[in-house]
Amino acid sequence: MYRSRVFLLTIVALTVFASGSISGSAATRCDRLLDRLNARLADATCFESADLTTANPATTLPNNSLPGLPPFAFTPQTDRDVIAPPAGFRTPITKAVPGIQIQARIANDPLGEARILIRLPDDWNGKMVVAGASGTRSEFNGDFAWSDYVVQKGYAYVSQNKGIYNLTLSTAVDPLGCRLNPASGVFVHFYDNDPAAVFTRWNEVMLAATEIGRSTLEFRYGRRPARTYAVGTSNGGYQVRRAVETAPELFDGGVDWEGTFVDPVAPNILSTLPPAILNYPDYVASGFDSNSTAAKNIRGAGYPPDLTVTSGSATTSLWGLYWTQFWEVTQCQWQKRLDPAYSTYVSGTGTYVYVDRLSASEVGANVAAFATTGRIKRPLITVAGTMDGLLPIDVHARAYARKVALHREGEASDRPADERAPDYRLYEVQNGNHIETFATTFPQLQFIEPHAQKAFDLLVAKVELAAALPPSQCVPVGGQIATMPAQPGHCASLLAP
Repeated sequence: MYRSRVFLLTIVALTVFASGSISGSAATRCDRLLDRLNARLADATCFESADLTTANPATTLPNNSLPGLPPFAFTPQTDRDVIAPPAGFRTPITKAVPGIQIQARIANDPLGEARILIRLPDDWNGKMVVAGASGTRSEFNGDFAWSDYVVQKGYAYVSQNKGIYNLTLSTAVDPLGCRLNPASGVFVHFYDNDPAAVFTRWNEVMLAATEIGRSTLEFRYGRRPARTYAVGTSNGGYQVRRAVETAPELFDGGVDWEGTFVDPVAPNILSTLPPAILNYPDYVASGFDSNSTAAKNIRGAGYPPDLTVTSGSATTSLWGLYWTQFWEVTQCQWQKRLDPAYSTYVSGTGTYVYVDRLSASEVGANVAAFATTGRIKRPLITVAGTMDGLLPIDVHARAYARKVALHREGEASDRPADERAPDYRLYEVQNGNHIETFATTFPQLQFIEPHAQKAFDLLVAKVELAAALPPSQCVPVGGQIATMPAQPGHCASLLAP
């Protein structure tokens, strides 16, 4: 009954949006906004909403709902599940948030793929949150994890898709095709491996969406936001880092939830994924022996310990979930974009050696073109889990913290306080991992979302009230970010019992 009702409400809402048969006042507000944004947006839809949270099923578009695109290119419903905890553990929704929602393409994008989502609460608090997108996900990626949290506080919410659609089914003969895992015969084609979809666009689209968001707020409310914050997860966390490195005039600070570290000097994502891909089958053959050579090789590449659950004769492995869903397909996606001369499935995904490819290809220059520098120009908080099996914490979160620290050490200590590097914090969530829903299989794992949202509140207090940020710390199992942490600095172990 509930599913039928949700489906009916979605169809009715979409029909209303398409026909424009809404109240005169709502049509006037939307028409005025779209008229003023006409040069910046294309294929725009604007509608009045009784509730901008996901309690309203019309807030997130259905999968495959953009005309002219193949299946899996645009998957909003799937995307919002990727970074959020399972149902029952997500952001509590305590009230409806009436307002206006706009979804569109960014008009001047030469690829015609850059998309933007804008939510404008009627009860606006004068501030804006701009969200990055994880993986190759859509502008609806943060609906559960970020939008629900901030729109209830009155923030205008702007999100984008890094300038790309997701993927489409392909075949082994596609030179840009990536198989889902080493045991799969299913191949997909990522839009961001297309020739013009370079990764440098990720930051460009984030900044463009921010500029459009600022103008939209001025048209809607009569003024631009007093404060603007960047938030994002995984590749979206990378976008946050680049935003506060490159555009201090647009942002007042950011929260980076387990962002991807991008640096031409290994270790990086292209150097750490192959050992995991290569050794996992031997680890399985060893009977999931944590003392096997294969297991040691995986941990030696920076990965956290494995977790296993056995039911009858079947063993489910945390590493196995990453092997099946993320490791090889991510390696393929990045390698085909950054080192296209490498023969992915002839030379091998698990035998790709990044440092050897530096002299054989342009991969180093291609990574350097969109690398994170650590030169932050606004306050930034990173929140990451010690059990991250896709972006291991020492190779990504801690590596970025080291990069920030390196640039701090290079500063003259006698500079005035207002010229020194802004505050940076790394909050490590003990037993947190990259995919929140994996905690349903492995109860040792902890959710990161509540700590990322708490970090957002701490950032706001820092920027607006000059409140001191709690020091970098290990957030213990069942604990919270603390003003006086029991474990300052890094967590002593990646897995706590």
